[in-house]
Amino acid sequence: MIWLDRLELFSTWDFIALTCFAAGWFWIGWRIENPNPKRPSVSALMADFRREWMKEMVTRSPRIFDSQVISSLRQATAFFASATMLALGAGLALIGNTEQLAGVAQDLALEQTPVFVWEIKIILVLASLTNAFLAFVWSHRLFGYCSVLMAAVPNEASDPRAYPRSRQAAEINITAARSFNRGLRATYFSLAALAWLVGAEALIIATIVTLGVLYRREFISRSRRILMQSEPKTVAPTKL
Repeated sequence: MIWLDRLELFSTWDFIALTCFAAGWFWIGWRIENPNPKRPSVSALMADFRREWMKEMVTRSPRIFDSQVISSLRQATAFFASATMLALGAGLALIGNTEQLAGVAQDLALEQTPVFVWEIKIILVLASLTNAFLAFVWSHRLFGYCSVLMAAVPNEASDPRAYPRSRQAAEINITAARSFNRGLRATYFSLAALAWLVGAEALIIATIVTLGVLYRREFISRSRRILMQSEPKTVAPTKL
């Protein structure tokens, strides 16, 4: 089998590194999206604030601020989708010139590696970027759905359709944010995948560093401590 022969071009450490890469990616995604209720992630905390946002929107008049916020969120997803598309184009161009990349690596490492190995390493980066691009595009569309639902919320808070529709808008908003965060994580891991061009050990180290960065920002960052602060208690005015 040709594929079995080509698999022999990769070392045991390469397969260990790929296993760590895939396991780390899926684990951190599951941990962020399914946190312990006693230790919520930043994403989970922000989901609650998104529900509060849509609840406040019902009584806000006019709703220009809300439309501006949802517009900025859509612009962010469009920016990252465009950026990943450019990176994909660069990666595809690099696959067409792997001989030059192999020549540079050979000069630096003083060892010869088949072109097929370099192509597979670049494909891992492209697969991560493709995942990110699809997540950003879907997030952009969901934020569009959310804006339509927001527009469908009646202006009168007493209308029986107001709060049910605002809850629908909130859940769509949360789903869009989840896709956006998945796209960001895929972008992080695409950068980690670049380390495989250096070697399997570098990929393992880059995966661990990426996991550390993501875990810190979701569970032990300063922004999380701010979000965890309790609501200020209202103090009754002092009688003169």
